[in-house]
Amino acid sequence: FLTRACSPAQQRNLERHLGVAVSDRTPLILEILRARAQSHEGKLQVELARLQYIATRLVRRWTHLERQQGGIGTRGGPGEAQIELDRRMIGDRIKQVKLRLEKVKRQRGTQRRARERSGTYRVSLVGYTNAGKSTLFNALVKARTYAANQLFATLDTTTRSLYLGEAGRSVSLSDTVGFIRDLPHKLVEAFRATLQEAADADLLLHVIDASSPLLHEQQVEVERVLEEIGAESIPQILVYNKLDAIEPGQHPRVLRDELELGAGRRVPRVFVSALTGEGLDVLRQLIAEHAGPIPDTVDDGTVQLLPDGSPAGASRPPADYH
Repeated sequence: FLTRACSPAQQRNLERHLGVAVSDRTPLILEILRARAQSHEGKLQVELARLQYIATRLVRRWTHLERQQGGIGTRGGPGEAQIELDRRMIGDRIKQVKLRLEKVKRQRGTQRRARERSGTYRVSLVGYTNAGKSTLFNALVKARTYAANQLFATLDTTTRSLYLGEAGRSVSLSDTVGFIRDLPHKLVEAFRATLQEAADADLLLHVIDASSPLLHEQQVEVERVLEEIGAESIPQILVYNKLDAIEPGQHPRVLRDELELGAGRRVPRVFVSALTGEGLDVLRQLIAEHAGPIPDTVDDGTVQLLPDGSPAGASRPPADYH
């Protein structure tokens, strides 16, 4: 396996020189994703990414047909008829998978519009793979989503209701697929339906592994992917997770502060341990401050009435959190 992506020509030349099969990091990522996919949507997304990858490497798969010659009705050339047939089959399959994913995307859109009409505040967990998003998700909503110390432990988006006593309301919390450095563009395209959950959120909880020596590089990579899916302007809370894995002498003095990300943009930061529960109350308070109380008007124009029949006054989150 190669640690970096290579072109089809480079891969073919390496195989000829080494005499063994050569694969770059993309097939390895796809194999991990295939093993993790549980839902129908997740399996479709992995299949689409695999087909798109194979389509770019198709020509070198048919060297065993070099002695075949084109005949009547063919374009001629060694093995060309088989390559064209295979290319059409893959192209047709890609179209079918895209149509099925588009149907899933419409269903998600219907669910999102229903949440918007009900005035639901949407919060999404994003972050580098293995940053502890699923463990944090389980700790916040008391769920039993699969969580493990491995890459892409969560592939399918899971949404649960999170009650915030500090704001006197519930919000929807979604756990999404983790990001990874140098994620191939085709993989980002294939998982756009899942990543759309983050792009449509009202608030992002950017989970960072505080114990990782590469936390800055991982944070930058997540910000790059968020920009690619159009979610860079959504309000964020930086959640530095795995506080329990940090040496006691390196613990922060306070669990909550602010971090400047450049261009005068200051983002709230909180240190937590999803495993022990330390700092989770501070995180819930931060989410409640962003969400604010339940608005008195919702998208369908309905106005809440007070017991005496008069319309309730509109209440909004504090201006500092917009």
